Amino acid sequence: MRSADSRRSTGYTSKARTRGRSCRCRLDDERPLRVRVWAVEERVSAATAVARATARARHVDGGAMTEAAAAAGGLPDEVVELRVHGVSGASTEQVLDRPNVRQVAGDSKGGFYRPRSGYPDTRGPGGVLLEAYRWSDLPSSTAVRTISLLFLLPFMLCNVAIWMHPAGWSARTTVVKSLCRVLALTLTALYVIAVAGVVLDLIAWQCMASPRCLAGRSWLSWLAGQPIGLRLAVLALIPVAAIGLVWRLGARPAQTVQPSRAPRTVASAHELTAVDQWTSNPRVQRLRAIHVAAAFATLDAVLLTARAGGRAVAVTVTLGILTGGILAACLVLAVTPSVIDRAAAGWNDSITRVLRTLAYVVTAMVVVAVATDRTPWPAESTLPGYGVTVAFLFAAQTLLLLLLWAAVLWTRSGARAGPSPRAPGAPVVASVGTGVAVVFSSELVYRTADLLNRDAPAADRMVINPPLPFRWAIFGLFVAVVTAATLAAVVTLVSLPARRRAACVALAQDFPHAPSEAAPRLRQVEKSIARARFTERLGPLAVAYALLAGFTMATSTLGLLQLDPGQAIETWTRVPAGLVDFGIGIGSYVIAALVVGLVVGGIFAYRTPEFRRYVGVWWDLGTFWPRTAHPFAPPCYAERAVPELSRRITYLTGEGHTVLLTGHSHGSVLLAATVLQLPPGVGERVALLTYGSPLHRLYARWCPAYFGDDVLHEVGERVGWRWINLWRDTDPIGGWVFSPHRPGEPPTVYGSGATVDRRIPDPSTVVIPISDSVAPPIVGHRPAESDVCFVDAVAELADRLRGTH
Repeated sequence: MRSADSRRSTGYTSKARTRGRSCRCRLDDERPLRVRVWAVEERVSAATAVARATARARHVDGGAMTEAAAAAGGLPDEVVELRVHGVSGASTEQVLDRPNVRQVAGDSKGGFYRPRSGYPDTRGPGGVLLEAYRWSDLPSSTAVRTISLLFLLPFMLCNVAIWMHPAGWSARTTVVKSLCRVLALTLTALYVIAVAGVVLDLIAWQCMASPRCLAGRSWLSWLAGQPIGLRLAVLALIPVAAIGLVWRLGARPAQTVQPSRAPRTVASAHELTAVDQWTSNPRVQRLRAIHVAAAFATLDAVLLTARAGGRAVAVTVTLGILTGGILAACLVLAVTPSVIDRAAAGWNDSITRVLRTLAYVVTAMVVVAVATDRTPWPAESTLPGYGVTVAFLFAAQTLLLLLLWAAVLWTRSGARAGPSPRAPGAPVVASVGTGVAVVFSSELVYRTADLLNRDAPAADRMVINPPLPFRWAIFGLFVAVVTAATLAAVVTLVSLPARRRAACVALAQDFPHAPSEAAPRLRQVEKSIARARFTERLGPLAVAYALLAGFTMATSTLGLLQLDPGQAIETWTRVPAGLVDFGIGIGSYVIAALVVGLVVGGIFAYRTPEFRRYVGVWWDLGTFWPRTAHPFAPPCYAERAVPELSRRITYLTGEGHTVLLTGHSHGSVLLAATVLQLPPGVGERVALLTYGSPLHRLYARWCPAYFGDDVLHEVGERVGWRWINLWRDTDPIGGWVFSPHRPGEPPTVYGSGATVDRRIPDPSTVVIPISDSVAPPIVGHRPAESDVCFVDAVAELADRLRGTH
C-alpha cells in the first residue's frame, strides 16, 4: 500500500484519474488559497524528489550520461516541459517563473532557455525539466513595427485575407486566392497613385502654377519656372523612392528571420501541413518582382495619361503600349499558380525578373520622354486624367470585393458542414484592408491639399483641389464611422442582458455557496465574464464594418461623374452642402487621429505591458501567416518559429526524452502547427497543454481551411490525445477547443475530444482568504503557470508521458 505522500507525488490524484476531466481546484473548497497553493507546492516537491531519485538510479545502472544528453540538460527518459509564450512578449524569466536562466539553443531573436543548472529550483511540476522558447523578437524591432503599422497595414490585412478562405473544392479556393492576389496588386497601384497624386498633381501641376501657393516656399519655387514636363519628371523620383521604401520595409527584417527547414514530416491531407514547410522565400521573391513591376508601370501610366491629354505622339503611344503590356503581364502572372506557388526555381523566376527589369527600363524611358517633350500640355486645373484614373481604380477594387464575396459564399456552399459557424474571413478582412488603404490614401492627398492651401478661408480654398474620388472616400468614411459606432452601441446594449445571464449561470455553478459579503466581488466577476462574451459579437460587427468599407469605396466611384459631394447630396437629399463638407472635415480628422494612434501605439506597444498586450496581438496575428498575397506585407515569423520548434522537439525526443508542449494564447497556435510538422514517430513521445488558446474561438472560425475541426482532431491524434486545454469564462480571447461543457455537465461532443477541455474557475474564490488582505485577482487572458489547475495538468500529462515507454 502506498503512503499518502507517494500518492501525491504521482502528480495527480486518483480522483483526477477517474474523472479524467476536472482539475483539482474544487469550486466548493473552503481552504484558503495560499494553503491550497502550498499543498500543490508540497506535491510538486515530492514529485521532483521522486524524479531525481529515479534519474540517479538510472545513472548508476546505466553508466555515465552521453555528451548529447548532458548538453540537453538532463538524463534520457526524462520529461521536458517546453513552454511557448503568447503575443504579450513576456520575458523568459516570467515564462519559466525562475529568476536565473540560460540560453541553450537559438539566438537573441528566437531562442530556447532553461533555468541555470546551479539554481536550486530547476524542475517544474511533476519533476519535469523546464525549457522555454522565446520568439517575441522574431516579428521585428520596435521602430520597424511602428513604421510598418503605418505603411504596411493594408498590405498585411490583404495577405491575411488569403489565408481565411473556407475549406472546399480546390478549384473554388483557387478562385478566392486569385482574387486576393489581384486585389493585392490594386493596393500596390493605389499606394503609387496616392504618392503620385501628392507630388505630381498637387505640387508639380497645381501648386507650381499658382503664385499664391509658391509664395514663401523656396523649396518649391526653384522648380516652378521650369517646363511642366521637367517638373513632372523630377518629382517622379519621389514615387520611385516611395516604392523603394515599402520594398525595403517588407524585405529588411527577412534578413534576420531566416527560415529553417525541419525534418521530413508526416503526410496529411490538411492544408496546414502543406504551408510550403513554412518557407515561402521563392514565392515572396516572385511576388515582389511582379509588384515592383506593377508599381513602376502604374507610375508610367499616370505620367503617360497626363501626356496623352494633350497631343499624343508616337513615343507616347509606344510607351503606353509597353506599359499596358507590363500591367497585363503582372495581372496574368499573379493569378497563375504554376508561376507563383512552384517550389523549385526555374523559368518562372526568370520571367518575373525579366518583367521587373523591363519595368525599370520603361520607367526610365517614360521619365526621359516626359522631361524632353516640348509639345504643349493641356490647359487643365488638375493633372489630366488623374481623377479618372483614381475613380477607375476604386471601381475595380469594389468589383473585386464583390466577386470575392460571391466566390467565398460559393465555396462555403460546397464545403463540408461543420459543427461551428464559420465567418467569411477572406472578404471581411480584404474589405477592411482595402478600405484602410483607400482612406489612408485619401487623407494623404486631402491633408496635403489643405497644407498647400495654407488653411485659407472656405471661399478661397479652391486654389489646390484634391481629386473628387478622394473627397467622396472621406465622406464615405464619415458615414461608415457614424454607422459602425451606432451599430456597435446597439449591439452592446442589446446583447448585454444575454451576456449577463450567461455570466450569472457561470457564477452560480462556480460559487454556489458564496457569502453575502462577497456580493461586490461577484458583480466584478459578472462584468468580466459579460465583457469576455462580447467576443462572439465581434464577427457580425466585422462583417457590418466590411460592408460599410465597401460602401466607402462605392461612393468614391461617383468621382467619375465629376460630382462634388456637398452639391450632389444637397441636390439629392436636401441635406445642406455645408453639413456634408463638415462631415468630410470630421472624417479627415478621424483618419489623422487613426494614423497618429498607430504611430503612438507602435512606439509605446513595446514599452508598456498593457499597450503590448493589445497592439502586439494584432501585429503578431497578422504576421503569423507567410506572405502569399502581398510581398510588401511584414515578414512571417512562423517561417522560422515552426521549423525551429519542430527541430528542437525532434532533437529532444531523439535523445530519449519525452516532451510536454505548453502554449499560452498564440503560443498554442504555434504548437498546433508544429505538431503537424513533426517527423514520423515523434508525436508518440509528445503531449500538449494549451491555455488561453484562440484555436477554436478565432482561428477555427476565421481560418477554417487551416484550423478547422478536422485539423484540430488530427493534432489530438498526432499526440495520442495527450492534450489538455484550460480555459476561463473571463478570457475574451482564449476558450474551449472541442467542448464548452463544465464539470458535471454532459459533453457537447463525444470521443477523445471530449476529454481535452477543462474550465478553470476565475477567480479561484470570491472571498478574501484568511491569509490575505485582498481577494484573488481575476486572471482573464493572462498566463498563470503557478495556477493550481495548471500545475495539476502538467503533472498529469508528465505522468501519462512516462507511461508511454
